[in-house]
Amino acid sequence: MNGIKYAPYCSRNTKHKNKTAILALILHIDTATAIGSVSLSENGVALETMENIEQRDHAATVGIFVKTLLERHHRSAEELDAIAVSAGPGSYTGLRVGAATAKGLCYTWNKPLIAVSTLQMMANGMKAAYEGADVFLVPMIDARRMEVFTAVYNKDLEPVLEPQAMILETQSFDPYMIAKNTIFFGDGAPKWQVLLGVRPNASFPAYHISAAHMVPLAEKSFASKHFEDVAYFTPNYLKAFYHPGKK
Repeated sequence: MNGIKYAPYCSRNTKHKNKTAILALILHIDTATAIGSVSLSENGVALETMENIEQRDHAATVGIFVKTLLERHHRSAEELDAIAVSAGPGSYTGLRVGAATAKGLCYTWNKPLIAVSTLQMMANGMKAAYEGADVFLVPMIDARRMEVFTAVYNKDLEPVLEPQAMILETQSFDPYMIAKNTIFFGDGAPKWQVLLGVRPNASFPAYHISAAHMVPLAEKSFASKHFEDVAYFTPNYLKAFYHPGKK
């Protein structure tokens, strides 16, 4: 299938330090940006991730990914413990697709719903590259013109600046860059890099968004039984409407 990527993903640490940890089989869905993906995890480790890397119509591929992953790993819907979804911010249409799919599966299969912040998911995905370093992680999702969806996280993935829609200005992140090395990444980072220019303590590494980056966050929510009300859950849009194909 054109634009479809099979992306096996292995965790560095396949053992839980806490032997009493609750382990689960979780399906993860991310359609918040131009790249849509679905990952299947077991016991906190992503078994495999499937990605739509070219098409913008996530609605046409997410269901196929879910079915294929379960079949390839010889799992049934009954064996799933929960469904996790990337809850935004991001593309208005993409978030609606992900939420509708996840809620539909939860209703059909009688499974709990876990919501994971898209920005925190991205920060978790970048965290491994800076393991042990005291840095600020700043995921950026492109919005319109000079606007991005962004937040600032510390090395423990705690929000220092809460998720928000921000119109970029040259001084937007000065307090963080003055304090320590600040990592900007995501599809909104390139325009910020152009605006900012070369600055000390500002790094712009490559980043590829993936539902696999949700795994430890969803596992934590499952262990603490932090579930959403399936009937009333809505994504965190942050603003009224955003479509990645329109500028």
